[in-house]
Amino acid sequence: MKHLFVFGKTRFGPAEPLLGSAGILGLAALLAMGLPSAGGAQQAAAAAADDSAIVAEETGSQEARDAETMAEVADPPADPLVQLVRPGASVELDDLMWLHRPIVVFADSPADPRFHEQMERLADGAEALLERDVIVLTDTDPGVTSALRKKLRPRGFMLVLIGKDGGVKLRKPQPWTVRELSRTIDKFPSRLREVEERRGS
Repeated sequence: MKHLFVFGKTRFGPAEPLLGSAGILGLAALLAMGLPSAGGAQQAAAAAADDSAIVAEETGSQEARDAETMAEVADPPADPLVQLVRPGASVELDDLMWLHRPIVVFADSPADPRFHEQMERLADGAEALLERDVIVLTDTDPGVTSALRKKLRPRGFMLVLIGKDGGVKLRKPQPWTVRELSRTIDKFPSRLREVEERRGS
């Protein structure tokens, strides 16, 4: 019988399969343990199915959590300040009539300290203003003659409160608090009707 040694492995005759040392040892271990019975095979299959079900359930739960997280990222909760403040350069007041009470904040520069102070005050009370159907329009570029500037003719910093009917209700050359603005709005007949209607509904 002819023996060939190739990298430490023995080549058997052509009718015999090639087995490495690891394959031979694995086969010997299986034979030593004995082949599983049919019942044992069924138990092993059932246990594997249970494990697969648990893994699938955990995976499904994780996928559901991931989907919820992605939904929150795609549709974050609405920020009151984002709903409240809009640039006023392209806004027509007539489009807001009977829908909103515009507060227009003018300044000759976005760096004006009064403009900053006013916007901070409005941001702090954004929810109270939204409850009163207020929308804040800003215009800090006197070089662009917007429709708001043409109609309201501000000089430097100016706060203008406009009613739902489109009429100017208040002009102030200094920043105002949300509390002061809310008190003023709450005296409007239209606001009093709104409060009564909401209480009745």
